[in-house]
Amino acid sequence: MRPNPTGRVAAAALAAALLLPLTACANDAARSAHGAAAPAGQKVDGPTVKIMVGGLDKVIYLPAMLTQRLGFFAEAGVNVELMSEPAGVNATTALLAGDVQGAVGFYDHTIDLQAKGKHVESVVQFSQAPGEVEIVSAKQADAIRSSADFKGRKLGVTSLGSSTDFLTKYLAVKNGTAVNEFSPIAVGAGQTFIAALQQGSIDGGMTTDPTVATILDKGLGKILYDLRTPEGSRQALGGLYPSSALYMNTDWVEKNKDTTQKLANAFVKTLKWMSTHSAQEIAAKMPADYAQGGAEQYAAAIKATLPMFTTDGVMPADGPKTVLAVLAAFHPDVKGKEGNIDLARTYTTEFVGKATG
Repeated sequence: MRPNPTGRVAAAALAAALLLPLTACANDAARSAHGAAAPAGQKVDGPTVKIMVGGLDKVIYLPAMLTQRLGFFAEAGVNVELMSEPAGVNATTALLAGDVQGAVGFYDHTIDLQAKGKHVESVVQFSQAPGEVEIVSAKQADAIRSSADFKGRKLGVTSLGSSTDFLTKYLAVKNGTAVNEFSPIAVGAGQTFIAALQQGSIDGGMTTDPTVATILDKGLGKILYDLRTPEGSRQALGGLYPSSALYMNTDWVEKNKDTTQKLANAFVKTLKWMSTHSAQEIAAKMPADYAQGGAEQYAAAIKATLPMFTTDGVMPADGPKTVLAVLAAFHPDVKGKEGNIDLARTYTTEFVGKATG
């Protein structure tokens, strides 16, 4: 089933301000030895697509840069410019504004957007679990033993309205803490998240690898909820929670099916490659500065997160229902309106089903 065309919205000024420097850095990475491997850096006789990623160095979004590094975009006959934003919600803003043709972020934004009258769909589903970890500061580990203890706390998220924000609120509500009883604090990821934890600006928060690995290595925090595996997702969220994905405006997909198929071919080939190679082999293909705590720690972070990824880009059968249930527990645009959400219009398997990867 196919969604209807989506409208465009203006990008927020703050998102635009953040976009410029990060875009330049990401393009440098994608076009040089620091980014794509030589085959991927060569222009091919094919279309050019700009894809915004909600954090290129995050392990949960690893397939984006890995596909570039392996040269699979070039092999598929498409030129891809990878850009980076600190949070998936900002990548979505860029997509809706028409600044990019695709976004790599969490699938849950497609449901959120449909509730707001926008039509965006997951074209390639990278993962079946969030890949996120709820970390609690080592200083607060004895006081915060579950999300029932979130009351009065300051909890870090990448940005307000992000998937980390969504998941944190769900964990709170599930265990009896109302969303107005704690404070979500936008602290980004990587060093900004770590600094906030060290300085006590947050009592804990939700983040991903390699940030998680660095926090644990430095003894700055402890894991409260581990959502990096299907088992962890089922335990905390009640089922598989499809997260990182390539999603695009439905009207663009309908008008550019050949290009969309090329992208699907490249990403599915990467997912299959990941399933047959070790974490060390995957880490060796990535830009060296993605390994915040060194090569060994980075490989360990990838290994811990690998179970979240699909091998074929196909949406898990019951995954969308879990995501809808999570959002309906607290999201004002979704709660009580679940019957109006057509999940079949939030994703498609048309292209991964034909993928030659």
